[in-house]
Amino acid sequence: MSFDPGVIRAQFPALSIEDRGRPRYYFDNPAGTQVSQRVVDAMSHCLVNTNANLGGPFETSMRADQVVADARVAMADFLNAPEADEIIFGQNMTTLTLHLSRSIGRLFKPGDEIVLTRMDHDANVHPWLLMARDFDLTVRWLPFNLETFEFDLADLDNLLSERTRLVCVGGASNLLGTLNDVAEISRRSRASGAWTFVDAVQSAPHVASDVQEIGCDFLVCSAYKFFGPHQGILWGRREILEQLEPYKVRPAPDELPWCFETGTQSHEGIAGVEAAVEYFAWVGEIMATDWGEPHPGFSGRRKNVRAGIDCLFDYERGLSKRLLSGLATFPHLKVHGITATDALDRRVPTVSFTHGKLASETIAKLLAKQNIFVWSGHNYAVEAARALGIYDSGGAVRVGPVHYNSMAEIEHFLDALDGIL
Repeated sequence: MSFDPGVIRAQFPALSIEDRGRPRYYFDNPAGTQVSQRVVDAMSHCLVNTNANLGGPFETSMRADQVVADARVAMADFLNAPEADEIIFGQNMTTLTLHLSRSIGRLFKPGDEIVLTRMDHDANVHPWLLMARDFDLTVRWLPFNLETFEFDLADLDNLLSERTRLVCVGGASNLLGTLNDVAEISRRSRASGAWTFVDAVQSAPHVASDVQEIGCDFLVCSAYKFFGPHQGILWGRREILEQLEPYKVRPAPDELPWCFETGTQSHEGIAGVEAAVEYFAWVGEIMATDWGEPHPGFSGRRKNVRAGIDCLFDYERGLSKRLLSGLATFPHLKVHGITATDALDRRVPTVSFTHGKLASETIAKLLAKQNIFVWSGHNYAVEAARALGIYDSGGAVRVGPVHYNSMAEIEHFLDALDGIL
């Protein structure tokens, strides 16, 4: 079977909901995606059949142990991690980053340098600013080009030095939609002796997050951005994680990954993570057999996941092309991001725009009255919004289709926007 949008949409029960006779148009996906039925079933099964804490000798506890172990292996497959024990679960990306930054900072000395970017979500900025404050570190800033909406890596070369200890960068911008070359950034950082921390929250729903191919030292993402539940996931290189002192309570295990998982986790959320990974694998196995050919070194679920993601991103590029071409027809409207049709492989479908005569918040509210869901504002991309000069003026309208959105929905959105503008 080739890619079939109708079959895909049938997997997501929320897509069939209507409010007062109106269907829902989910373009709020960069803030959180809908879940497939398999995720709903997995979480429900966990709550009914394996609802216990871990480590006990009785049936429900042993089943809960297996739920967590299976999900850890699934995320290792999703990220192509060398070991399942390098996968750490937490509440969300922000919580995991704040937690780990305390441990990482203890290894640095006053005057050591870290590199942050002007493009990232604040969850990959302010935790490190707090770390720098607490440990007397120097922060260097990597800007992005305000015309291309991409990094010039020559700027990174100028920032890296023998004092650089950590480089933090996003896989994709949650405001601009730019896909960053995190593999090359990791390579240059590693050559200077620095670790790389990659925020893959916005890239993981659209492109493969292969930690071995990227060559980073840490990668963090959130399952609710890739069609799973509210759950955060961190991967760290074992030899580095073992250097860190975990902040934990005394009875907690000292071994990886448990030493970094504070308190009782959401086992139902973790069960949903495995189901989200299985959804990608299902797409790869059923609809993306041709997409597996570029990955000859992979097999089983790892191959199917990558094939599924590649196939879905190819479909999303078509949505991006139509959305951007439609927005280009409106006077007084400016897209803040890559718009060239030959560069759509360097962006995700997340598109932000401002209008010269109508406030972003007003546009979002008028769309909401038609049951079209979008966000407005800076969307926590504080540095990017400031660089664009839109932070104090209300930010941008953000439209974020994903692969379960249809071309007809894109047309409906453009028609609605035309009526508003």
